[in-house]
Amino acid sequence: MHLEEFAEGSSFLHRLDPRVKFLAIIPYVLVIAIMHGQLGPFAALLASTLLTAVARLDMRKLLSRLVTVNVFVFLLWVFIPFSYPGETIFQIGPLTATREGILYALSITLKTNAIVLATIAILGTSEVFSLAHALIHLKVPDKLVHLFFFFYRYMTVLHEEYSRLKNAMLIRCFKAGTNMHTYRTYAYLVGMLIVRSYERSQRIYQAMLCRGFQGRFPVASHFRLRKGDVVFGLSMAVVTVMLAII
Repeated sequence: MHLEEFAEGSSFLHRLDPRVKFLAIIPYVLVIAIMHGQLGPFAALLASTLLTAVARLDMRKLLSRLVTVNVFVFLLWVFIPFSYPGETIFQIGPLTATREGILYALSITLKTNAIVLATIAILGTSEVFSLAHALIHLKVPDKLVHLFFFFYRYMTVLHEEYSRLKNAMLIRCFKAGTNMHTYRTYAYLVGMLIVRSYERSQRIYQAMLCRGFQGRFPVASHFRLRKGDVVFGLSMAVVTVMLAII
């Protein structure tokens, strides 16, 4: 499980100051989230697509992420057109799809994909260490930074532990089914994950104390703002204002 697969690269966005990235992405995403209609979200999707092109991301990996996100978006298309009041377009038995419901679902789809693409292109092109470092410089509370860092760092470790336990089940000829044995086995699996996560967290905490941890990570190096960072920040500010006006 590789959570930093988009951080490997040498594009313009990969070299940007993570502090500028946070300051650019937050208002951009907020503006997209509160948009109405379809024109603004469509323009935002075009802007986000341009960002992914600038980042020179692996399209196969990117499309894989988009497919995963749009599986959940598809569920909105199943319910919203038939539950949103408005002008009737077609009927399926007792269900009535409305024009307003379809347009609303389309707007959500455009905004969701625009936000995901922008987040991957801007934040996904930085390593988690750089992002945590940037959050410290932006005066985010230390506890939130630690929570973000450890969650990101040990998500992979937890997935590896899950894979080992699952392989152990398969070696013992376990086959999932709709029966009490399957439910009980998965309950044991979840329980073992919780127990092993707790034990590992205690070992990590003791190791940190042995190394002199006192509630803060010492920062050995600092970011340097360059002309490219300023240009990108101003460009994103202009794009965000234009999207807000649409």
